[in-house]
Amino acid sequence: MIEFIETSRPPRPVADDHVLPFAVEGLDVRGRVVRLGSVVDAILSRHDYPAPVAQVLAEAIALTALLGSSLKFEGRFTLQTKTDGPVSMLVVDYSTPEHMRAYAHFDAAAVETAIAAGHGSPAELIGRGHLAMTVDQGADTNSYQGFVTLSGQGLEEAAHGYFQQSEQIPTRVRLAVAEMLTRDPGQPPRHAWRAGGILAQFLPQSQDRLRHRDLHPGDAPEGTALPSDDDDAWTEASSLVATVEDVELTDPALGPERLLYRLFHERGVRVFQPQPIVDRCRCGRERVARLLANFSADDVSHMTVDGRIEVTCEFCSTRYEFDPADLA
Repeated sequence: MIEFIETSRPPRPVADDHVLPFAVEGLDVRGRVVRLGSVVDAILSRHDYPAPVAQVLAEAIALTALLGSSLKFEGRFTLQTKTDGPVSMLVVDYSTPEHMRAYAHFDAAAVETAIAAGHGSPAELIGRGHLAMTVDQGADTNSYQGFVTLSGQGLEEAAHGYFQQSEQIPTRVRLAVAEMLTRDPGQPPRHAWRAGGILAQFLPQSQDRLRHRDLHPGDAPEGTALPSDDDDAWTEASSLVATVEDVELTDPALGPERLLYRLFHERGVRVFQPQPIVDRCRCGRERVARLLANFSADDVSHMTVDGRIEVTCEFCSTRYEFDPADLA
């Protein structure tokens, strides 16, 4: 059984570039499925990343969509890695209610060497360092930041470690990326990127599925009631999510509703109003001009080349030109 709620319109298949929240009440599980098409393809294509770098960043975008879409307030969620691998930094920025932007910093020669040596997997390209997740609710509030150590594992494993250490919530994540060959009418074929993911969490309400324990190094107070990660219901749900194949998360012909039905139809699954994801950067000419106005006259002089200042946004690759006199 799959039940659509929170909408007065007839249920329709969820399109690309949406997050679909769901709940399996029989297992005390809640989660989200994300399916990204044109959004992730546009972000990756404007930078012309090598394919393995694009795959790493696409995974980070899918994970950020799953996590950032859970925000219930106006704010921003940022996922950032800083590591010693060929891909030394990933930054993905999600601004409520739906805006996404991202970029990767990498050493092209090191990436090429790693691929030639057969070490081009996402985990190997990321390397060792840390993953930071930041929630920012605005200028008048304190931001929350959580860290997880990256020691050669991929983003899926890193997400599991984060929820285990910081949130103390049994969580299962699957991420997938695909590069597909498409052809528009009258146009030559082109490659297009797709990404998807599913996140499931065990959030029981009944006391018989909660336990009290001393917490370390998590954030909850000592003695807080927590879900048991060896509960039969969570074992079942986690095992089902583990069966999800990459193609089920990226195939445009297979909607997330069909995937959820395959996984949980015996228990009954409810899906909620899908949330759109939009490719949109927060940069703009006025914003960049305000940033440049904070620099000293000496700094502005060093940035000036042939009488002009050029600034390129790392996220969207938009280039802005300024006359130093206008900044003064």
